[in-house]
Amino acid sequence: MVRGTEDKLFNTFIYIILGLVGLAAVVPLLYVVSVSLTPYGEVLRNGGYVLIPKAVTFQAYMKILSASDIWSSFRVTLFITLVGTAISLIVTMLLAYPLSRKGLPYRKWFLFMIVLTLLFSGGIIPTYLIVKNTGLLDTVWALILPNAIWSFNVLIMKSFFENLPEELFESARIDGAGEFRILWQLVVPLSMPSIITIGLFYAVGQWNQFFQAIMYVTDRTLFPLQVVVREMLMLSQQAMENSENMVPTVTMQMSAVVVASLPIILVYPFLQKHLTKGMLLGSIKG
Repeated sequence: MVRGTEDKLFNTFIYIILGLVGLAAVVPLLYVVSVSLTPYGEVLRNGGYVLIPKAVTFQAYMKILSASDIWSSFRVTLFITLVGTAISLIVTMLLAYPLSRKGLPYRKWFLFMIVLTLLFSGGIIPTYLIVKNTGLLDTVWALILPNAIWSFNVLIMKSFFENLPEELFESARIDGAGEFRILWQLVVPLSMPSIITIGLFYAVGQWNQFFQAIMYVTDRTLFPLQVVVREMLMLSQQAMENSENMVPTVTMQMSAVVVASLPIILVYPFLQKHLTKGMLLGSIKG
């Protein structure tokens, strides 16, 4: 009886903690959506804090979506997200797989060089010069190739590959399979949860592309979504000082957050199962 009471108290405590964590995640999101839909006068009357709007206006969304550059920036962002994520996953797997084989010559040296990039970077100026000298400036590839591979993701995938049963590789080699065939027909299907998890990390990073765009791109037709939205907010803030009919900056900011984040939020539920499974397998096997 005492044991049952302790279990109930423990479960109640866990539910309370989970509820508080859930509120901490949901309330800011609800606030952003509410302010983006609430007339500015009501926002001011509530001291700038609105969770449930009493009146709804789509003025800020109409202004953002009616901008001339917004749809071209959507296409650019979608392209670099899809193509960039695919390239990053392929390159990461091609690097992580040989590093996961303990018989690779100079394996420790290669791992040391990869870990070194986590501590030190080449710097902004050398990276810019490399991009310039390779002819990538003012091309969409300048938004993809310079950041195509993340060392941390390589190490995660390598650790996952290392924990696959060695007997599978030996059986495949006995049957005459080469290393590329082993990778694509054996390792990739078994590692799909981990690959989808790392792919989601890459996709979010590509979708939020901003710094590389302002560094390497001057052609407005190649600006990604984040750059265009930032320009719209700056212009709105400047114009608001000279006109009373402009959409308030705070409403534009919240609407821009929703527009820029909504596609990733809509995709996440379909990948959540694989993301959770990949993280769980990594925590058990790693």
